[in-house]
Amino acid sequence: MTKIMMHGCNGVMGQVITKIVEETDDAVMAAGVDRRDDGHNDYPVYTNLSDCKEDVDVIIDFSAAPAVDGLLDYAAEKKIPVVLCTTGLTDEQLKKVEEASKKTAILRSANMSLGINTLFKLLKSMTKLLADAGFDIEIVEKHHRRKLDAPSGTALALAEAVNEPLDNEYEFVFDRSQRREQRPKKEIGISAVRGGTIVGEHEVIFAGQDEVIELKHTAYSRAVFAKGAVSAALYLAGKPAGMYDMSDVIG
Repeated sequence: MTKIMMHGCNGVMGQVITKIVEETDDAVMAAGVDRRDDGHNDYPVYTNLSDCKEDVDVIIDFSAAPAVDGLLDYAAEKKIPVVLCTTGLTDEQLKKVEEASKKTAILRSANMSLGINTLFKLLKSMTKLLADAGFDIEIVEKHHRRKLDAPSGTALALAEAVNEPLDNEYEFVFDRSQRREQRPKKEIGISAVRGGTIVGEHEVIFAGQDEVIELKHTAYSRAVFAKGAVSAALYLAGKPAGMYDMSDVIG
């Protein structure tokens, strides 16, 4: 039985993951951490990581970027693997993730869904062919009005998956409002839409001469991310220190 700690347990994703774990035979939610304890969870909740008394096999993190530093320090000290799902991390925090991975296993992914991670693989295999044929590349992502970071971590990860087979020669462009010029060839435009209750939608557009190819992933429920996070936690528990991603989980 894999014992899980939910970091950010009272958030929307924390509660969805809690429900998924309850329905998983070989996992149990042993403890949670959040800024407050509402008393509605069936497991102990702490407002401070250092107060946690339960032994856990792995931590799932769906919190906020400012909370990640303390989590990394705690996990590295206790040698507890972490499934790190929080996005919007600074370059300094990403360096801290790398340092922590030398002491414990860390699986970091901008998006936990099977569909998105399959899309990553497709993009790496097809991008160079289309770019060499003169296709322009754009990414459009849509999320609910409450999402804080823009563009999404997934949109940036998609852009990186596109740029990798292009020897990282393309520039990411987030705003064209201050320039008046023809679109350069070696750029990837990334646009963010925020509104309503959109769970998550990502579209990669390859626009060529007289033809357009669109690859689109739509999440209709946060459960797709929760299921991926729990699968990642079950995979990561007991793994040696190092950096992992969802490609390790899905094979």
